[in-house]
Amino acid sequence: MRLFLFICICLFSVALSAAQDSFDQIDQSGALGNATILIYHKFGEDQYPTTNIAVDKFASQLKYLHDNDFTVLSLKSLVELLENGHGIPDKTVAITIDDGYTSTFTAAWPLLKQYGYPFTVFLYVEAVERQYRNFLTWEQIREMRLAGVDFQDHGYSHSRFGDAPQGVNDAEYENWVTADLRKGNKILAEHLGYKPHFLALPYGEYNTIIQQAARQLNYRAVFSQDPGSVSRYTDIYAIPREPILGIDWSTMEHFTTILARKDLPVTDMFPPAKPLINLKPENFCATIVAPELYKKESFGIYVSELGWQSGKFIGNRLCIKNDATLERRSNRVAISAQEKKSGAAAMRYWLLIRK
Repeated sequence: MRLFLFICICLFSVALSAAQDSFDQIDQSGALGNATILIYHKFGEDQYPTTNIAVDKFASQLKYLHDNDFTVLSLKSLVELLENGHGIPDKTVAITIDDGYTSTFTAAWPLLKQYGYPFTVFLYVEAVERQYRNFLTWEQIREMRLAGVDFQDHGYSHSRFGDAPQGVNDAEYENWVTADLRKGNKILAEHLGYKPHFLALPYGEYNTIIQQAARQLNYRAVFSQDPGSVSRYTDIYAIPREPILGIDWSTMEHFTTILARKDLPVTDMFPPAKPLINLKPENFCATIVAPELYKKESFGIYVSELGWQSGKFIGNRLCIKNDATLERRSNRVAISAQEKKSGAAAMRYWLLIRK
């Protein structure tokens, strides 16, 4: 009997070691690799400092990607990797531009063409359709499209979808979001010659009702403005993107910092990204997919309104207890840790918007 137990223990140890070796090999081969999706808005429009980047800074960032051997993938290629469960090569970047301002055509596109970098423009449809000042014209969009630039959907009205109209139930709320998206999508299809299949949510706001509306309209992927990197564990209906704008977030220091970040795969986040009813959650938690890859003492949980706190593990589940009532309209929650092997910062964010 003792011999049998000894053999079982040895076999289990060998299997566990092999599984860990396999996990490490997958990590090294890029199956757990990361991509950073960048968001830009305005270029060289100093009168709008909060959403602008200086043209010389943008040029320096593109040069940095080129000189440091980053792979700039089209958004379509990156989404296909996620859809098929394939690994993402490390040092991968995708470039997106939101809204569709004229400076996309006059300032950003010439620089992107120099490097041959693909990029996606998410169009604020009402602004283009009604010819708002400083927005792209359909003629400019057509010229860019014929040259291979990808255009996708940013909603018709650029509404804050996280703010449901007063007095509506969940079904009516979803219908309101759906109507806006359907209207914008129809106009884009008429002008572009194809139906957009990617959606960047205005202001990056999402919850489960907004995500469900996007699913019902057959968007293949939905993009937020949560900080963080993309891995094969990323929710394809809440893909994070890193904003590059303003004074602090357009610097080279910030740029290189976000490129070095890793995704921290988690599941079963609590509270989930549903419209938040209970403003005093008992705790904030997530289950860590592979906690053994991170320094245990480095784990923490962040809530916008509460700051960073050290969490406690129960098995693979990391939690902090809470006795505070959330007063803000929205909060981002993050789990963070430091990788053992690389020392890189890893994190995963999700958004909570009060109902």
